[in-house]
Amino acid sequence: MMERIKVFLSDSQVLFREGIHFTLSGEEDFEVIGETTNNEEALAAMAANPPSIAILNIKNNKLDGAAATRRLKRNLPSVSVILITETESDDHFFAAVKCGASACLSKDVSPEQMLDTIRVVAQGSQPIIESLCRPGVAAKALAEFEAIAPLSEKMNNLLATLSAKEAEVLKCCTTAGKMEQIAAKLAMSEEAIRQQLRLVVNKLVANDQAQVVIEAAQKGWPTFIPGTMMTGKPGNEYITKEEFSEFKKELMQRLKSLMGELAS
Repeated sequence: MMERIKVFLSDSQVLFREGIHFTLSGEEDFEVIGETTNNEEALAAMAANPPSIAILNIKNNKLDGAAATRRLKRNLPSVSVILITETESDDHFFAAVKCGASACLSKDVSPEQMLDTIRVVAQGSQPIIESLCRPGVAAKALAEFEAIAPLSEKMNNLLATLSAKEAEVLKCCTTAGKMEQIAAKLAMSEEAIRQQLRLVVNKLVANDQAQVVIEAAQKGWPTFIPGTMMTGKPGNEYITKEEFSEFKKELMQRLKSLMGELAS
């Protein structure tokens, strides 16, 4: 017998969720093993009975899809996640890329595209890679790598940075927008472009996870990061919570500035 792809659904809009359920129930290779209206309940249910694919809404009052995906990938790494967004927002797509989702679809997706996406994700593919071809998403990725580069350098390269080729491909994505255009402009095959973007996605996910750990650790231990690494002040063995908070504030301001420069 064919092994079915087990799917769990989480969306507050009952009609949309039931629409997906109805679409999947008409296919022999799918089995919906559970559904709920919020991502917190979804995580609890999936912990007891893990699916192959979790389809979560990126916006949720109790737990947003990006945070739920991080937690799910940490505890159940074999479960692939497809995030659903109300509109094709660059912010939502970038959040989906960073948190480790395999794909991100808007709610106007056709049933055929939904089925195709679930099937390729179940086979281990990452359609989310294509999201980096969106100029706005590529610009956000570049800005984030540029913003964290000084921090990574002062923390003994704890965070991943872009290679020259990855940066070149991402910069091209900010203007080209389509895979074939990017490949033609850089004189590379589309598969070579995808491979570079796959590396970029892996680095974004790794950095996102590292920063979550750093911030969580900082809340628990007020002085865990060597001050000489962060401030360059000789004789300072550690930084305080206030210094770390100020650094994060400056980092976010720099990120917004970079995003504005790239968008102009």
